[in-house]
Parts: sequence; C-alpha cells; structure tokens
Amino acid sequence: MEAPLHPDFPFGPTPAGVQSAYWVGPRHLAGDDGRLYDTVADTLTELGWTSLAFVRGRRVPDEAPEDRQVLRSTVLHISPDTLRWAQWVLPDEPFHLGSLPIAWQVSARAGMSSPLAQWSAYFTPDVPGEVLADFLVALDARDKPAVSLGGPELVLDAVTAHGWLRDIDASGAGAVDPTFASHVHLGEVPPLIQDADPLALVAEPDEAVLAGWQAWAEPVPGAGYLWAASFGASVPHDLVAAFADSLSSTAPVLRRVLPESTQERLLRAPAG
Repeated sequence: MEAPLHPDFPFGPTPAGVQSAYWVGPRHLAGDDGRLYDTVADTLTELGWTSLAFVRGRRVPDEAPEDRQVLRSTVLHISPDTLRWAQWVLPDEPFHLGSLPIAWQVSARAGMSSPLAQWSAYFTPDVPGEVLADFLVALDARDKPAVSLGGPELVLDAVTAHGWLRDIDASGAGAVDPTFASHVHLGEVPPLIQDADPLALVAEPDEAVLAGWQAWAEPVPGAGYLWAASFGASVPHDLVAAFADSLSSTAPVLRRVLPESTQERLLRAPAG
C-alpha cells in the first residue's frame, strides 16, 4: 500500500531521543537512511547467505580486547551455492566511483570450475538499500548468475515504465528521471571495474570497448553525486533491469535520515 505524499509537510518537533519517520519519494533521491549495510545484510541473511567477517588491526602484548585498534574490517556474504557473493568494503579503503567510496561489491562466477568472478557490480553509499536488496534477490533467484536473459532494452523498459525519459542523444543506451537528477546509461565502464572478459580491460584507445551499465544521481549539476553504481560489462542485463525497476519505482520508502542535497526535493508523509 502506498502512502500519500505531501511535498510541504514540515519536519515537526518530536519527543527527545526519537527520530521522525517519513514515507518519502522518489526513492532514487531518498538515500540509504544511514542503514545501507543493515538493509542489505538482513536481506542476505533471509536468503540464507553465509557471512564471514575479516578484521585486521594492530595489537600489542597484554592489550585488552576492547583496546585493540582495528585498521580494516570487511564482511563477506556468500550464497549457499557459492556462485555469488557480496562484500561490504566501505571500511577497507575501497576505491572511489564518482568521487564517492564504494560501499558494496557484488560478484558472481559462471560455475564451480572457476574461482574467479565472471562479473562484479559496485555501489556507493546512499544507493537506496531497498534497490540493492531487490538486485540481490533477483541475483539469488538465478540458476545461472552469469548468463544474461535479455538485452539492454530490458533496463530501459524498466525505467520508462515508471515515467523516466529516454536520453534524447542516445535513446537506445540511456534514460533519465523526469527531474533530470538520476540517470542510467550503457557505455564505457570506469577504470578498475572488474570483468572477466579481458577485452573490457585491454582495449586500445582507438578500439571499441565493452559497454557496461552505470547509474548515478546528481541532484545539482556540477555539485557532486548523491550516489553512483557501476556494473561490469558482463553483468546480465536482466539483473541490471531488476536494479533499474526498483530504483525508478514510484512506491515510497521509509526514512528517518534524509540526504541534505535532496531534502527539499523529496515528497514526504509522516509514517505511523
């Protein structure tokens, strides 16, 4: 059931220590509520994925456990068939995408015969947790996570069904939301995006490169990104379509923490 949204509903006073909760939209500008890890980890636990924590730090002799200095800490979630995994890398000095640090890296391999990922996808903070969760649910449901079940039109059809507009300069490779804040685009992937196809990494400057999907929100042009996501060239289009469908959904999401850059652009209604 969708809650009615009111663009001018004020953030009124609340009891001490209690954060107000709101149904907000559009979800692609709603941020992650400061709970991107929890939202995704809870989804993976419900799917039966196993979590492993990797902690690296500095410890001196006779040091109490509570005094240990943790330098890096990551969490790896692995599907029951071990063909797909998701890693929370934000605390582990990740590389950046659109000047934002990577928070989650999701990967899948073609089969048991190879330990290497066939593809990887990367998500920064403030990607709505519901969107990444829907992507992972779609990934979990696939028997063959490295085989695409359709072409690029699946992604564009998913967003245009929710009112997004095809890119006027590249109608077959991109779309934008009606406010021109969020985008999906099929094109050359940024540096360091991993893909099993070597052509994605070794193409010469004058050669055609393999294209992957990128998605991002830039509420104010030139003022920085709210979030960004990058999918390697081998990520199945139908899985990207699941991400795009959830991203562009008109259903509101529950939030207590709103991004500063989009607070004034969100429709909101009090929850409860």
